[in-house]
Amino acid sequence: MKAVVMKEPGNPGVLHIGESETPEIKSGEVLIRVKATALNRADLLQRKGMYPPPKGASDILGLEAAGEVAEVGPNVTRLKKGDRVCALLPGGGYAEFAAIPAEMAMIIPENLSYEEAAGIPEVFLTAYSNLFILGRLKAGDDVLVHAGASGVGTAAIQLIREAGARVIVTAGSDEKIERCLELGAAAGWNYNNGPFREWVKEQTEGRGVDIILDFVGAPYFQDNLRSLAVDGRLIIVGTMGGIHVDNLNLGFILRSRLQIIGTALRSRSPETKIEFTKSFVDFAMERFKDGRLKPIIDSVFDWKDAAKAHEYMESNANIGKIILKVTDSE
Repeated sequence: MKAVVMKEPGNPGVLHIGESETPEIKSGEVLIRVKATALNRADLLQRKGMYPPPKGASDILGLEAAGEVAEVGPNVTRLKKGDRVCALLPGGGYAEFAAIPAEMAMIIPENLSYEEAAGIPEVFLTAYSNLFILGRLKAGDDVLVHAGASGVGTAAIQLIREAGARVIVTAGSDEKIERCLELGAAAGWNYNNGPFREWVKEQTEGRGVDIILDFVGAPYFQDNLRSLAVDGRLIIVGTMGGIHVDNLNLGFILRSRLQIIGTALRSRSPETKIEFTKSFVDFAMERFKDGRLKPIIDSVFDWKDAAKAHEYMESNANIGKIILKVTDSE
């Protein structure tokens, strides 16, 4: 099959269309003919040689895909050839074919294109599992989402809104904040205007937020702790800004009964991912069908232009997902 491959780690220019082995499916799996995939920050790190795939996973980039079922393995009864599905992947999305456990496949609603569906699995499942399962999100909670205009951020805003909770965000431009407000955020802070801690206190009348979803890491850590309410949960999804924290006050964490939760979706077991997927489908799929939830697509690139797509993501200009459309590579 054709796939986006690289001979060695490096800058976006190392990415090109090449040949790779078509995955072989096992019992309980299906083979997807990929129509679209999407970029994630993990792809950029893996391309640079900084984030190897889990043991046994494809070394091809791509943590999600949308397409049609091309082949059904033994002991699969829920799906048939031709079904339109999207799914989370441990790797291998930038390719013509991908193999997945059938129980991880989500049926694409008729109102969504393959490109739109490719923007669902990674960001919505990341947001859902962290907010609802790890963060115990409930109606009435106050939630702070950093990088609100990112793929996970735009998914999180919608999920928090649908749960009956209140969400405030940080983002890097007034345009991005405005888009977050349109999706349901109650307020936004442009981080270029300085620290967010006092703003959060103002937005919550001094109480702080119940949950923080953070992608930045060390530079935000101290202000994140001071922005939490008693019994608050800080969920660390990424560390784009750094990993080392100085002068950590454990006493403050104890007095406020704070919880610091580190999480990574890619490395979880297939069984856990299936469990998360089923729970997410129960909550979200009808909402995708009637438009209450929607994948936010910034741009669509032909997969031959994967290098340009990576350059664009590295510019931090996108609002929502960057999609790769898998086309005839001849």
